[in-house]
Amino acid sequence: MQANPSRLLRAHRAHRALRALPLVVALGCGLLTACAPLMVGGMVGTALVATDRRTSGTQLEDQGIELKAGKRLADKLGDRVHININSYNRVVLLTGETRNEEDKAEAERIVAEVENVGRVANELQVGFISSLSARSNDVLIAGKIKASLVDARDLISNAFYVVVERGEVFMLGRVTEREAHRATEIARGVAGVKKVVRMYEIISEEELARTTPKPPKPNESR
Repeated sequence: MQANPSRLLRAHRAHRALRALPLVVALGCGLLTACAPLMVGGMVGTALVATDRRTSGTQLEDQGIELKAGKRLADKLGDRVHININSYNRVVLLTGETRNEEDKAEAERIVAEVENVGRVANELQVGFISSLSARSNDVLIAGKIKASLVDARDLISNAFYVVVERGEVFMLGRVTEREAHRATEIARGVAGVKKVVRMYEIISEEELARTTPKPPKPNESR
């Protein structure tokens, strides 16, 4: 049976839209005080969500942590700070800037009190608030790292979270030491990257094999 040309065109446009969505989200995050991490591979579709190595319950908890922490920081500290909140497996990464050490410590205290938070990694810098152009550059760097991880056929790109702040790259995910080393080297090779901070949760190759969904056999897909 010959394929319908109009149907193929619609499918092609939908595919292009899905591929562009993570970058659109990332660009939007550059304008927000609290934003979600750039999850490599995006968060579109059941298959992509399934390759996130957290449980579905933990993914929801992490989203709730980011929303609650963002609101509380906005209520307490307002626009005198620039703080990005990224939660992965209940570990909350704070990046951005505060104008003094007191606000930096207060931000950590506020986030630590949010329900379900296991640990806070406070990477806030004390100094001038970054400009929109600097944040846009961080988004571009994150996009380049994302594309490089997608091109690496020996990695599941959606297993990695990438957060970029002032050219410093923070990499999160539940990955093996082999995957962590490979992804770190890829990130270090991207133009504009000043430093790579590994924040992985290392798992064994055996655990990875045990928890990775097996592809269906040919006779089971019919």
